[in-house]
Amino acid sequence: MYKSQKLALKYFTASLVVFGLLVAAGLLAAIYYVKFGFLFGVLDFNVAKMLHINALIISLLMGFLGAIYWFLPDELGHETVGIGLATLMFYVLCAAVAVVILVYIVVQHGGSNETALWFINQGRKYVEAPRWASIGILAVLCTLAYNVVATALRARKLTGVTGVLIAAMVPLTLVYLIAFPSITNMSVDLYWWWWLVHMWVEATWEIIIGCIMALALMKLLDTPRRIVEIWLYLEVALVLGTGILGLGHHYFWIGTPSYWLSIGGVFSALEPLPLLGMVVHATYDAGRHQMKASNKPAFYWLLAEAFGNFIGGGIWGFMMTLPQINLFSHGTQWTVSHGHFAFYGAYVTGILAVIYIAIQHSRQLGQISGHLWKWAFALLNLGMIGMVGALLVSGMAQSFYERAVGGSTLEAFMAGQGNPWFVQGMYARLGFGILFAAGFIILIYDFVRISRQGSRLSGRGAAA
Repeated sequence: MYKSQKLALKYFTASLVVFGLLVAAGLLAAIYYVKFGFLFGVLDFNVAKMLHINALIISLLMGFLGAIYWFLPDELGHETVGIGLATLMFYVLCAAVAVVILVYIVVQHGGSNETALWFINQGRKYVEAPRWASIGILAVLCTLAYNVVATALRARKLTGVTGVLIAAMVPLTLVYLIAFPSITNMSVDLYWWWWLVHMWVEATWEIIIGCIMALALMKLLDTPRRIVEIWLYLEVALVLGTGILGLGHHYFWIGTPSYWLSIGGVFSALEPLPLLGMVVHATYDAGRHQMKASNKPAFYWLLAEAFGNFIGGGIWGFMMTLPQINLFSHGTQWTVSHGHFAFYGAYVTGILAVIYIAIQHSRQLGQISGHLWKWAFALLNLGMIGMVGALLVSGMAQSFYERAVGGSTLEAFMAGQGNPWFVQGMYARLGFGILFAAGFIILIYDFVRISRQGSRLSGRGAAA
């Protein structure tokens, strides 16, 4: 096994640990909605929400790094160049994340000054990390870009997937620079903030997960390279053609012309289509050649990624970004419903598929056995779909009673919080959140079980 792949396993472990924090903070946030005053003055709602969102970003980022470091040496037939620096950056990132989490929990907030921006948090959703930590994240991303490019040059090999991945390194590092400036004009700040959120998290990450899915399909189903690369090129074309236009469904709310709302509502829904086509085409090709996957958990999670991305990112996104709906739904639990479905369907499921592939290979297992993965798969997906549905019900109640009827006044907002549809949705969200947490615990136990099983099998094989 390559040193790069050993580093990937560390990244996967760290990603799952941070994801556990995400789940815990999410449950706390759900409790606040049904039990007012819960942990008030100790760990307020805004802190739990900040932990939940930032843990999501960091967990996914670690998962992407792990997946790239896992597949890169196999794809290019060469050990990752600069693996020592990459390992150092891993420990730097883990240390930075640990310190930032402690600051969020213990210090929580500071004054409106440069000291707070550098050492406590920047107060910008998704990128609240203080500047010193943001510099660390940027260093990790720059190291990744160097590793990928240098390895391709050293191996003197450039595949279609690697070429797209190298191209994605440019916006992955450059767009993140938007997290640093302190812009005093709120409209200008939000304009560039939406570029960071949409072009970094939604567009650039879509390209990266497309590369990861292409490599996973070739590894898992022996899918011909021409199939995955055709769909990957189409993904790039759609992101370049619609990703920037898709930003328009955010622009309207910062004072830009109203036509941006219509443009953004249509084009932002098109990005997930190529990934769905890639997985469906690969599955069809494997079935036509009577191929069987030796790693069923990975295969099922790949299918969940394809359809979860299409439905959560595409259909759910299109449904709420239509101008006539977004006028009332923007900023409600309807938005949260789309966010949960899109992030989970597009990214979490894909990373879980790669982790199963990595465990199978690292433990030299002929196939993944057992039934625990089925329980984890069922509970995680059922819990997520239940939360998405509950949040949608609450969001629709907000959109109607607080916005359309109430006129977005403070009185309408307060009345909406007590609306039966909203309250019942919040209770349902908590219940399904507990179900999701149970699925995550089973998932972790299954990873540990498979790892131990593999080590025992490897030991017996060595003894024989």
